[in-house]
Amino acid sequence: MTAADMPSPGAVRVRARGWGWRHAGRRAFAARHLDLDVRPGERVLLLGASGAGKSTVLHGLAGLLGSHDEGEQEGELLLDGAHPAAARGRAGLVLQDPETQVVLARVGDEVAFAAENLAVPRDEIWQRVGRALDDVGLDLPLDHPTTALSGGQKQRLALASVLAMEPGLLLLDEPTANLDPDGVLEVRDAVVRVLERTGATLVVVEHRVAVWADVVDRVIVLDAGGGVLADGPPGTVLVQEDTRARLAAAGVWVPGRQPAVGGTMPGGPGSSGPDASGAAGEVLLSAQGLGVARTRRGPVAVQDLALQVRAGEALGITGPNGAGKSTVALTLGGLLRPRAGTLTASPGLAGEAGGDPFRWRSAQLVQRIGSVFQEPEHQFLTASVADELAFGPRQAGVADPARIGAVAERLRLTHLLQANPFTLSGGEKRRLSVATMLATAPRVLVLDEPTFGQDAGTWAELVTLLRELVADGVAVLSVTHDADYIAALGGSTLHISGGAGRLVSR
Repeated sequence: MTAADMPSPGAVRVRARGWGWRHAGRRAFAARHLDLDVRPGERVLLLGASGAGKSTVLHGLAGLLGSHDEGEQEGELLLDGAHPAAARGRAGLVLQDPETQVVLARVGDEVAFAAENLAVPRDEIWQRVGRALDDVGLDLPLDHPTTALSGGQKQRLALASVLAMEPGLLLLDEPTANLDPDGVLEVRDAVVRVLERTGATLVVVEHRVAVWADVVDRVIVLDAGGGVLADGPPGTVLVQEDTRARLAAAGVWVPGRQPAVGGTMPGGPGSSGPDASGAAGEVLLSAQGLGVARTRRGPVAVQDLALQVRAGEALGITGPNGAGKSTVALTLGGLLRPRAGTLTASPGLAGEAGGDPFRWRSAQLVQRIGSVFQEPEHQFLTASVADELAFGPRQAGVADPARIGAVAERLRLTHLLQANPFTLSGGEKRRLSVATMLATAPRVLVLDEPTFGQDAGTWAELVTLLRELVADGVAVLSVTHDADYIAALGGSTLHISGGAGRLVSR
């Protein structure tokens, strides 16, 4: 018997009739023509191509869209017959970017914050805090600073904060996207435990669906043009071949179907880069005895790292959440000062800038090493996609409209050039953050979770583009938990764990 067969009295019913939302300054609706009924206690996996409106639907259900938010609404969206904004505390949302959801300085206070605002009795609040942290596997002191958490740990923290509310409607936007494989299962199982305990209704958005397919009652697929493309039990939507074919054609991830990628593997037939003959490319960066830390006085995350970054090389940086992968990437990208050892750029990469990337001016750095952060919003500086793409090249004095246009087209951003970057979907933001770095044509590209939020089609396009860059001699370093991405890009893997890095050639 499913949760939907025996709903909790506190579980929320969702109803949408012709609902749609258009963000201010955007011509197209982010979501439109949505007709939907979700029973109390039902568990729903919400799918759709990047930009189909999945996050917008979740924001609407959480009451985050309304009179306070400039935009236009069509139709109605109701929780238990009321406008979501009026159903205070009934819905809990874990945002796609957990960084934007952290409010307070300490882990315990952060988890307690929402429950405090719902006037939960003090003694019960701290029971909920402990239970929620245990549920998500975040084994940290309550006074641990939230600023010291990794991206994956912040994702767990955001989920714990919502679980402590014990909402009747649990809304999860890509809750496992930046987690290591063990963390994915831990978070999934934590959600299931909470649902079994509370009977709450669940709507979860994920691009990779296999992890949730066995624990939901229903799969709803949004059509990129508005409305619903498919709706039914997982055994129907994800198994029947005609439906699977329609979803794959729409760019939706389908279990058992891997999207085809183009480009040439470095060293493979047709490769035009430095590794075309299998020989090693020019050394661009060399790390010796490198120790890295997030702050000047904070603990060393990884130490005694020895590494050479070569032209035409793909390097995947893997390891558990909190191991220091992003800190290594930021240091290799010249954005953090090494705590020990040296990071040296070759004369061919450095030119007149000198051998220490950390001392390069921003205009010098962006032409040589381009870094894409785990949180895309952290590198947005302008009010439109077009200006964002042009900003870096303009500052570096290398503006090339033809190159910028080509990058925008390859990453499916052309129709969004006038949009505000902060109104894009999570997948669109990620592609824009990658595009802003590609526009300056750096010789080293450092990417932190590059495939986050991508549908099957945009994933394949991004991987194809990066394979082409590697074949043309660009060094591509990627912090990622995406094993399919690592396999498709080839190269070597730097596995970071326990304060050390281990290089594995493939």
